[in-house]
Amino acid sequence: MQKIRVRSTCVSLLIILTIILSSVPSLLPGEFPPPNHYRVSAAASKIKVDGILNEVAWEKALKITTFYEWTPGDNIKPPVDTEVLVTYGKSHFYVAFRCLDPEPQKIRAHLMDRDAIDTFIQDDHVLIMIDTFNDERRAFQFRVNPLGIQADAFNNETVGYEDFSWDAIWNSAAKITDSGYVVEIAIPFNQLRFPKTSGEQTWGFSGARSYPRSVRHRMDTNIRDRNKSCLLCQFDKISGFQGISPGKNIELAPTLTLNRTDNRTDFPTGEMETGKINTEPGISARWGITPNLMLNATVNPDFSHVEADVAQLEVNNRFALYYPEKRPFFLEGADFFMSPIEAVFTRTVVNPRWGVKATGKSGKNAIGFFAANDRYNNLLFPANQGSSSTFLEEDTFGGVLRYKRDVGRGSSLGFLYAGRTGDEYFNHVAGVDGYIRFSNTKTASFQYLGSQTKYPGEIAANFGQKTEAFNGNALTAQFSHSDRNWYYGASYKDIDSAFRADYGFVNRADLRRFGAYLGARKWGEKGDWFNTLRINISGSRATDHDGNLTDQELNLNAVYTGPLQSGVHPSFSFIKEFYNGELYDRKQFFSIFEMKPFGGLSFSFITIIEDAVDYSNSRLADSLWLVSGTEFALGKHLNVKLDHTFQRLSLKGEKIYTANLFQTRFIYNFNIRSFVRAILQYTDIDRNVALYNFEIDPVTKGLFTQFLFSYKINPQTVLFIGYSDNQFGMRGIDITRTDRTFFLKIGYALVL
Repeated sequence: MQKIRVRSTCVSLLIILTIILSSVPSLLPGEFPPPNHYRVSAAASKIKVDGILNEVAWEKALKITTFYEWTPGDNIKPPVDTEVLVTYGKSHFYVAFRCLDPEPQKIRAHLMDRDAIDTFIQDDHVLIMIDTFNDERRAFQFRVNPLGIQADAFNNETVGYEDFSWDAIWNSAAKITDSGYVVEIAIPFNQLRFPKTSGEQTWGFSGARSYPRSVRHRMDTNIRDRNKSCLLCQFDKISGFQGISPGKNIELAPTLTLNRTDNRTDFPTGEMETGKINTEPGISARWGITPNLMLNATVNPDFSHVEADVAQLEVNNRFALYYPEKRPFFLEGADFFMSPIEAVFTRTVVNPRWGVKATGKSGKNAIGFFAANDRYNNLLFPANQGSSSTFLEEDTFGGVLRYKRDVGRGSSLGFLYAGRTGDEYFNHVAGVDGYIRFSNTKTASFQYLGSQTKYPGEIAANFGQKTEAFNGNALTAQFSHSDRNWYYGASYKDIDSAFRADYGFVNRADLRRFGAYLGARKWGEKGDWFNTLRINISGSRATDHDGNLTDQELNLNAVYTGPLQSGVHPSFSFIKEFYNGELYDRKQFFSIFEMKPFGGLSFSFITIIEDAVDYSNSRLADSLWLVSGTEFALGKHLNVKLDHTFQRLSLKGEKIYTANLFQTRFIYNFNIRSFVRAILQYTDIDRNVALYNFEIDPVTKGLFTQFLFSYKINPQTVLFIGYSDNQFGMRGIDITRTDRTFFLKIGYALVL
């Protein structure tokens, strides 16, 4: 009977999909004109970046007034007028925006930290993207809101990567006026990479404006054809750059970090023992050897970060959780090291003594090199049914070599090596990969990696690993098609049980998986009750290398976006999951609702109702997840973010456990340079010990707090003063502080 219901549901949704597809118009190739080609001239006078465009240089600058709204409209006339001015000097690239607004009192603008992109995109703002090599593969991105807040990023077309962790040192100013707002931008050439040539250069260029009201109107100076899945290939072109140079292009960033950690020696009644003050001077350097080749080096670096990881519930999980990289040294040129299989994950480097990195591009060749000496060795042991991990306090030496060559228009081939060695230990990974653009709508990628690994004898014995050196292999391939109305694709992954990528993040092995998806979308027009509608069906099947079925999924999804920047995403899944000798049949309902009804407020709500495997006790149980998030601004200065995750696992209506994770973040911004921030993360897990097959604490509680004062002149010239602590509790023991840390960091960027 269950199979009949599943088939009936699938047939019904496929009928709905067919009806939607039948109402979708056919493609209209060639309906848009080609990109514009502009000429830029050198600045006719000096420019003071103050948000007042009164210099002669701006009067004679290249002026672009043609904008297209590409969402929600389809390359239609925008609801507001915008003007972009472009020029350059001996050492800077200059861009200015005049943004007219019939109701300037409704302009959305708030103070925040730079690159706080989730908050930033809720504001009015402008942005530019420049493809300095004009190869339609990589681009620099710079954004500014009406108060002058900056955000910058790096876009990599071949890996679909928009990296807001990349930072440059540049200048901007903005002013809100009676008719809208004005933005002025000056980007030093020594913060960019571009070809080394004495002749004239041509860059890809896109100017854009985000105008969020009931919907978020997004407008570009170039057309965005929905029948093209590439972004950079649609940029306008700007020629005329001559005699530009990055100068000496040397940047020195000395840092001084002081910290003290106090620990409670005898929990919970012992005294808090005062730790010693650790003083860590360090220095990092960046040298532009050529305009397109960058060398970074650091000695005794401050690789700490002052942004707490977003907490995740670590109950009823069998695979290692992923936490993103946030440390500036590793983020420089990070896209050079990306590949379909994440063989490079720099958070495996914990506390290095030194590091060196070189990244750059010459002609069609891109290269990245990284090496470090770490005081620790992080190890992750993946398997089909779960993963485990450990770390050793021992010196390790590791390095990564990445090479990519452009092939044809938009394709590339690459080579990757990543390795690490220690006492009686080594792991080496090497292989090839490629990205192929068959057309404007069809792309494919692939990667093959081989590994060789040896663990110390004690580690191998404790974690069930081979005692001798062993080899492993991994292969992945993907194909995708995306046009205005259709999207579909397929993927294959094969990772054998002996494959290890200790410099990366591969938390599951002994796996063969094939997946595919098919979907359609319909675009709304002005006045419609929706902006976009999407519906798709996807599925996957995975086995281990003995051919045993381990995972199987059939997913039916829909997406609605509409007024008040609202979105609804329901999903139904039918799942088979093998665990501890048994194949479980599961069903899951997943739903997301989100809305940004007005400036300074956004909220979301996620619901998951499912049959879930209780991994601790090897049985099928009922699971409920409720995840809510709210972010709001009180005036221009105060930003508050509240998140709550609730999970309940039950057996025949009786609770196995409930878990609550509360996260709050308060930020008061004094101005564009300084703020104070408080972060609190509270976890409360309540277990019914009678439903566990082993002894376990009935209650565990944890509290993490962090307070920070931040003053930034630029991403490297900073002052941080902070405090953090951890508290823990269980049944019979009130929540008690286990440790506390005080820290001070001073950094200075000297640009030559």
